[in-house]
Amino acid sequence: MKMPDPDQSIMARRDEIAEALRSIVPGEGVILSDRELQVYESDGLTAYRQPPLMAILPQTVEQVSQVLTYCHAEGIKVVPRGSGTSLSGGALPLADAILLCMGKFNQIVDVDYDNRCAVVQPGVTNLGITKAVEGRGFYYAPDPSSQIACSIGGNVAENAGGVHCLKYGLTTNNLLGIEMVLIDGTVLRFGGKHLDSPGYDLLGLMTGSEGLLGVVTEVTVRILPQPETARALLLGFSSSESAGDCVAAIISDGIIPGGMEMMDKPAIEAAEAFVKAGYPLDVEALLIVELDGPQAEVDYLIDQVSEISKKCGAITSRISQDEEERQLFWAGRKAAFPAVGRLTPDYYCMDGTIPRNKLPLVLKRMREMSEHYDLRVANVFHAGDGNLHPLIMYDANNPGELEKAEDFGSDILKLCVEVGGVLTGEHGVGVEKRDLMPEMFNEIDLNQQLRVKCAFDSKALLNPGKVFPELHRCAELGRMHIHKGKLPFPDIPRF
Repeated sequence: MKMPDPDQSIMARRDEIAEALRSIVPGEGVILSDRELQVYESDGLTAYRQPPLMAILPQTVEQVSQVLTYCHAEGIKVVPRGSGTSLSGGALPLADAILLCMGKFNQIVDVDYDNRCAVVQPGVTNLGITKAVEGRGFYYAPDPSSQIACSIGGNVAENAGGVHCLKYGLTTNNLLGIEMVLIDGTVLRFGGKHLDSPGYDLLGLMTGSEGLLGVVTEVTVRILPQPETARALLLGFSSSESAGDCVAAIISDGIIPGGMEMMDKPAIEAAEAFVKAGYPLDVEALLIVELDGPQAEVDYLIDQVSEISKKCGAITSRISQDEEERQLFWAGRKAAFPAVGRLTPDYYCMDGTIPRNKLPLVLKRMREMSEHYDLRVANVFHAGDGNLHPLIMYDANNPGELEKAEDFGSDILKLCVEVGGVLTGEHGVGVEKRDLMPEMFNEIDLNQQLRVKCAFDSKALLNPGKVFPELHRCAELGRMHIHKGKLPFPDIPRF
């Protein structure tokens, strides 16, 4: 993994820059000490660490605008950061860039039940939105596993999903409006409480833009009424292929569950030991299928899914009998990532998406890769929408194992593209998948995307080194291009 050489002239001006920014964000708003900056030196992709030039903690939109105006005028790079839960290195700092931390933007601005929406600041946690509205019987549908910690601003940047995205969509399907600040300090609004807007879909463009186009300072999201009834099935299979066939059969039968998740044996065993959710341990794969809606509809669909699972070879079947048991089923799944951490000193969490009917083939190929690299892998899937989360287990204390894990992950993502899928479902590209972008896009595709980037950030100051591979800026033309030669990028420090 490589990043651009730091600008030594900027680093030499560190004290001058800090003084200027303290005049905008006074008090404890500028963090400079090496010890305090250690908190910010990585995000959820902890294999790579790099302290920033400094961290800035604004509290108002005006402060964000003034900070970006100053950085734009002085040619200083800016890396936006929410809660730092990104698993693709999207918030990885740069040595010559300020880290713009949005954690103090943590207020619920307005809840409009009549229009079924909430206006929140970007530092509000994903789960915090549901907590704010559940007393009136509403909730926010996208629910990534890190929902207790991840911020809604980061969810917008990465277009986060979750276990219920099959039926209720990703962040982009539940986003109504944003306020954002461009690198030159301009404050813009896209969308709002209304359901549609004329003109170009700039809201859609910003969602999933990974902090490359602007800094989000306010978010308007759709909230939904809690379903009348929700019940979940635990379905065990003797092979992952059989479970994959069941996923395809349920969808092809016209049933869209509220959520449909899949775990293989290593993930099942880890989650059960961690949470005691009652998962069967004598199966090779487990499906959690949740049906929600009116009571009569749920009862009918439970029977339908049970029948389909039997035809696909399910060897165990259990239906939640109350809300506590349903939540327990999901608690095991949502704890799968930390649970696997008990099995191995380190793991590398991947994220790719494939057509559902390719799931059996991809699982078979991943087992072969596991044997080839001599590294264990636990698989957790948003099975309904084909979003894979292989957890590659390794020990960073063993020389070469991190590199093997990266190569293993790279091969998995190449396989996703090969079978008609994409490099990421919800974690984003960041630095993790940046150099794999040519596997999916040709030079014309990438250059067109870069023209969009340049329209918002012609100096390439916002989150540089992320998403696009091997870039340089053509200053005289004011455009970004794919660099065809070898770049003098140093290695990012590894943990």
